[in-house]
Amino acid sequence: MDQLKLQAIGSGSDEKHSAIDPKKGLLSPEDVSLELAKELVPNALVWASLHGFVVGDKAVQRSGRIPGVGLVHAPFSLLPMPFPEVCWRQVCDLAPLFNELVDQVSMDGEFLQESLSRTRRADDFTGRLLDIHSKIMQDNIKQEIRLGLHRSDYMLDTETGAVLQIELNTISSSFAGLGSLVSQLHRYLISHCGEHLSLDSKRVPENTAAKKYAEALAQAWKEFNDLSSIVLVVVQPEERNMYDQHWICMLLKESYGVSTVRKTLAEIDAEGEISSDGSLHIGQQVVAVVYFRAGYTPIDYPSEAEWRARLMLERSSAIKCPSISYHLAGSKKIQQELAKPNVLERFVSNESDVLKLRKCFAGLWSLHNNADIIEEAITRPEAFVLKPQREGGGNNIYGKDVKETLLELQRNGGDGLAAYILMQRIFPPTHTSYLVRDGIFQQNKTVSELGIFGAYLRNKDNVLINNQSGYLMRTKISSSDEGGVAAGFAVLDSVYLT
Repeated sequence: MDQLKLQAIGSGSDEKHSAIDPKKGLLSPEDVSLELAKELVPNALVWASLHGFVVGDKAVQRSGRIPGVGLVHAPFSLLPMPFPEVCWRQVCDLAPLFNELVDQVSMDGEFLQESLSRTRRADDFTGRLLDIHSKIMQDNIKQEIRLGLHRSDYMLDTETGAVLQIELNTISSSFAGLGSLVSQLHRYLISHCGEHLSLDSKRVPENTAAKKYAEALAQAWKEFNDLSSIVLVVVQPEERNMYDQHWICMLLKESYGVSTVRKTLAEIDAEGEISSDGSLHIGQQVVAVVYFRAGYTPIDYPSEAEWRARLMLERSSAIKCPSISYHLAGSKKIQQELAKPNVLERFVSNESDVLKLRKCFAGLWSLHNNADIIEEAITRPEAFVLKPQREGGGNNIYGKDVKETLLELQRNGGDGLAAYILMQRIFPPTHTSYLVRDGIFQQNKTVSELGIFGAYLRNKDNVLINNQSGYLMRTKISSSDEGGVAAGFAVLDSVYLT
């Protein structure tokens, strides 16, 4: 065990408390004793190493640039997280509805521009994205083939008993690759390791996220109708989560014969060009699909070169995943606008679908001309989350910082409040979990967030793909506010249906 750097932290006297009668087996995944966890973790680490369940080690300088250098297992929960089957079915059924909603919202350019007009004045990044969107509309560039790879994130709320949506991600929805693997890992541990681990591996839902995403990208490439074309993956210069992306690219090549090329926005600016027929070229290669795994945060645009590249991509005839319209449709402000009375009905005609979507909406408020909700948030900051127009984890504001930020924004005046929305804070149930990171495991009180992947492909009026494509469970220490895995707050997990 010492050679594996296997170490238990924070266990204390919990070993006796967690022990299970071997004749009765386990009642749930969280009933694992410390002794049994010590047996399972080495097996899990070996499995992770042999099956490509890895990320770049931040302690190794080149691990984010050179494949195969400085690998370490992805952080994970030792066993899956209990989740009610009725809630599982509810959120899976919502995926096609949200896919269609994003597509409908993306087609209403006036709605996007108007809804984000005040945000533009308060947030330069959103303003630059809107500038690109406006130019595309002015040039009358139509995205007839539209591809969306989305992820809608949810939490169970103990106060209401409902499963509520946290956000809808429409750009760079990560962990389809590694999320599929952690489900396999948990099934393996339940089936093959620990004679007293009396759980049913069939209660861990099969996770085909990587396969479904690859299938959607391949079908979009096929619709482009150029057998020599490629899929361009837009990446960050330093990407320790590259293997999550490489899993999808490998499946594209092995299953469909589709080649991928990875480029940063700066490299695209230097090497890319649009031909007279509108096609995008990287060197001598025609690009069929642009798959964004970067471009969702201001740090991805350190100079004008990156903004030029984004505009060039949007102006080309390549299929964008996502287009600038899909990107904006997933913004926090649009999520809040859709929660207003009678707005959802603008895009969804089926009354039953409207009710299903609204059922998962948490409380969402604009801060513009809304003094009452601002005052309530200042008085009870623990009941709210203050969200800027940002993706990637580590950006939201919680607790007393909600009060301090709102007071500061009020003192400063201007349009500062428009850079944020206010959301009801969700209080999920806590569980006991073993979290494994860098070969070390800890027993902690944890909470989890469930992401449901969705794929959507449309060619003019013909919807080719609209499905739920897998899932991502992320688990974090209950005392942590943020939940991003890549940002270092959470670990990868899977579902155990109860």
